[in-house]
Amino acid sequence: MHAILNGKDENLLWTEVKKPEIGENAVLLQVYAAGVNRADLLQRAGQYPPPPGWPDWFGLEAAGVIEAVGAKVAADGKWHVGDRVCALLGSGGYAEYVSIPEELLMPIPKGLTMVEAAGLPEVYGAAYLFLCMEGKLKEGDTLLVQAGASGLASVMIPMAKALGARVITTVMNDELEAKIAHLPADIVVNTSKQSLAEVMKAELEAGRGVDVCVDCLGGAMVGECLPYMSFDGRWIMIATLADDFTNVNMRSMYARRTRLIGTNLRSRTPAQKKQLLTEMTEMLWPKVESGLVRPTIFAVFPIEQAEAAHELMRTGKSAGKMVLVVKEDV
Repeated sequence: MHAILNGKDENLLWTEVKKPEIGENAVLLQVYAAGVNRADLLQRAGQYPPPPGWPDWFGLEAAGVIEAVGAKVAADGKWHVGDRVCALLGSGGYAEYVSIPEELLMPIPKGLTMVEAAGLPEVYGAAYLFLCMEGKLKEGDTLLVQAGASGLASVMIPMAKALGARVITTVMNDELEAKIAHLPADIVVNTSKQSLAEVMKAELEAGRGVDVCVDCLGGAMVGECLPYMSFDGRWIMIATLADDFTNVNMRSMYARRTRLIGTNLRSRTPAQKKQLLTEMTEMLWPKVESGLVRPTIFAVFPIEQAEAAHELMRTGKSAGKMVLVVKEDV
């Protein structure tokens, strides 16, 4: 089979590799499409290695058809050869085949294509983790989503609205603001023109303070904004694309009972991921099938053009999910 590997010139190449074998509690998935995530760029740079037992090549999510099942999977009877599924991966989605533990499999919601389904597992799993499990988001809360043009934000914003929350998001410029106009955010803060801290202060004084923030940027803005969270607010750090460091007024944190939470999805145990995916599919798949929540697919590339997909993500000009097509759906 083939998979995407780093070539000698550091460019990505569609390279022949050994086809994976499956254990008794796993399935072999023929990959039709794989989602592209910023974590793939970090893995490529040597900053985000895959967990033990997963391939060296990239890909945290994929959709396809089960080609073979292990003995325990067959005995359990939940998954069968020929099932159309999507899956959360430790790595390995940029390939023709991948071996997947059964607990990381999900049925593809009715009405979705393989391309759409490939954009679900990582971003929806992460969104559910950050909003519901870590953030305890509830109806009537105000959510702040940093980097509103990201693939994750394209899911979190409509998901939070479907859960009854009010949503504030940020973008860096006018171009990105226009690109996310279709998303149902209540307030879009263009940080090239506005101060997020000032907006948060005004919202807090108006009785609409931020209850939950999901932040992939970090940097100085965190310390500037934390004093303007609602009481018992949860600021959830998932990455630090802007900077790893900030200055925090600790007095304002304990005075307002603010919680600063660091989290990620990839490092969680298989049992934790199984619980998350089970809860997520039960709660969200009906909303996906009804059209209330759908992934925003920004760009689709053939797998051989993975380099172009990575370069587009690196520029920060994408607004939604990017997907690599390995095999055409029929």
